[in-house]
Amino acid sequence: MKKEVRKKSVVPVYALAVLWLLYALFFPLYKILHFIILIVLAIVIYIVFSKMFPGKIVMVEQPKNEETGNPEVDAVVREGKRAMQEMGRLYSSIENPDVKKRIVEIMDISDKIVKNAISDPKDIPNIKRFLNYYLPTTIKLLNAYDRMAVQGIEGENISGTITRIEDMLDTVVVSYKKQLDALFADEALDIETDIKVMDGLLQREGLKDKEM
Repeated sequence: MKKEVRKKSVVPVYALAVLWLLYALFFPLYKILHFIILIVLAIVIYIVFSKMFPGKIVMVEQPKNEETGNPEVDAVVREGKRAMQEMGRLYSSIENPDVKKRIVEIMDISDKIVKNAISDPKDIPNIKRFLNYYLPTTIKLLNAYDRMAVQGIEGENISGTITRIEDMLDTVVVSYKKQLDALFADEALDIETDIKVMDGLLQREGLKDKEM
């Protein structure tokens, strides 16, 4: 949504700068009276030039109010945002391109899962479970990966853990996709029911081609 906003002109400001410069060059400035005269002139100049150059009207995009009014939904969305911020930090910190790719996938799926709370609040219990365990555990693993990857040495503990986390991320991506798909189970069932009802109605009304 856009809103009209008046953008002030810079001309009055430039006029004040010119006034101060000219006054300092040609008139004395060593008594209080001199400064009072200059201030009065500055006010007059600013008012006059502000009326002569009022600026222009521009359309400004208004920030979206992402609060839904549902405290439970808003809490889920806020928690999701915090998790996405941490995932974004890990993406910037971790250098392995394959891991970064997995992080992008995880963030994309996670964002869709969280946003489903807005479109379908009845899924909130499942989304909360995702936010309270699955996503924090994934972030914990990535933080461990980030710490170990920068050590610059190979060892049984460090190298082994890094490899296990890298392998685990593929499983995480698949599991997250299944979680997102599961959130649409009820909707898919409703749509299937609507399709069957529509199909039966078309047949009864003789509107459905037999070949179809």
